Amino acid sequence: MSSVDPLIALQDAIKRNEAITYLKDGAPVQSLKAASHVKLGSTAVMPKSTPTRWRRPTSDKEAVAMDPNADPSKFFALDAIALTWNTRMEPAALYMRQATTEVVIYVQLTDRRPVLDWLEGKIQNHDRLAPPSQDVSTTPKTPPPNAATLPSSTLSPSKPGGTTSAQQRSGGSKRSYVPDAADLEAVKKIRANEIELRDRNTVLRGVKVNNFTQIKEYVAQLKSAAKGGKGSAPAAAASSASNAASKPGSKKPRIFPIIMVSSSPTALLTLHNIKKFLEESQYEASEIARQRNGGKTEDMIPIYRRKTHIDSSGKEIETRIKYFAVDGVDALAKFGPDAWDRVVCVMTTGQEWQFKPYKWTEPKQLFHNVKGIYFSWMSDPPNPRIKDWNVSELKIDQYKRHVDKSVVAHFWRLLDGWMQTHKPSLLS
Repeated sequence: MSSVDPLIALQDAIKRNEAITYLKDGAPVQSLKAASHVKLGSTAVMPKSTPTRWRRPTSDKEAVAMDPNADPSKFFALDAIALTWNTRMEPAALYMRQATTEVVIYVQLTDRRPVLDWLEGKIQNHDRLAPPSQDVSTTPKTPPPNAATLPSSTLSPSKPGGTTSAQQRSGGSKRSYVPDAADLEAVKKIRANEIELRDRNTVLRGVKVNNFTQIKEYVAQLKSAAKGGKGSAPAAAASSASNAASKPGSKKPRIFPIIMVSSSPTALLTLHNIKKFLEESQYEASEIARQRNGGKTEDMIPIYRRKTHIDSSGKEIETRIKYFAVDGVDALAKFGPDAWDRVVCVMTTGQEWQFKPYKWTEPKQLFHNVKGIYFSWMSDPPNPRIKDWNVSELKIDQYKRHVDKSVVAHFWRLLDGWMQTHKPSLLS
């Protein structure tokens, strides 16, 4: 073990608001997995495999390890503690994803909060924290405490011969604290049955960041209309309508959402059969649909979706919502420079070459901005290539056409939910 306690050095760097960085061959790196050393502020640089005094969870039958030098496998290494601190603001799911990929033995969620509390100085001791070794300094460039700095209550009465405990401390080393074995076993059993509770902050914190700019703008318009009086809003609407009527060609065209399908011949849904599938809820093989259409099709396919709702009087009203389906960026360019702002769904076959001409060429970035759908046969196994792409997989039965209606209904529910969250303006 180093002559400097890594936990104390890390805690001192945190108190001085200094960054905890990762190094490889003396140069900073972003990934802890690729690093070889951890720089604790501006005072200490240690190998990331340096054992600390924070014990790992053990079973009740195992003996309690007290010395990281004697049995380092029973203690967390410096990289696990440093990663816990650097990801302290991350949700539990993101922390576990990063910990499992960058650290061999990482701090579990049940121990994460106590480690952070001790590093921040909120708690002074913990049952998992072993006492410091005698040959390890408490902090860099800081002498160990002597009898003059100890409170008078810690001094024991004089022993025969005139030697006090304070004199023993000044001339020798301080005796380490050894917890009671019975109390330690009881604490272990209690902690084994503990359940980590989630408070209101962790429940409300989501993985994705939602943009409420449109809602704020809408509320601001309502406030400005209310301040102008009851007649100001209709007057403004009439004025804008008259201005639009007086200027030919100034009327803004309606914006319809766009669905992009794959141009691959192996795709289950192409421009040849997408219209019949989404409008009539009837799947037809792409090759059969192409032959039926004479082998020709438009590069922009309009799709009309029928929706019914009940008004306040109980009357059923049917409306039609228009979408466009395209299979390439050439057809998409015909919609104007803001065409990608209207793309709400991308149907993929799991092949990355499909995304090369797109605005976002990386699958993870693409499906962060649009809804991803992957259609496959009911009998096909899961595709491992789309595992981390944030896409929804929908199954089509090869023989049972009566179940196509439920698949199409599920598709529209997924798309409506995504548009309601990310692009509500295209729903109107």
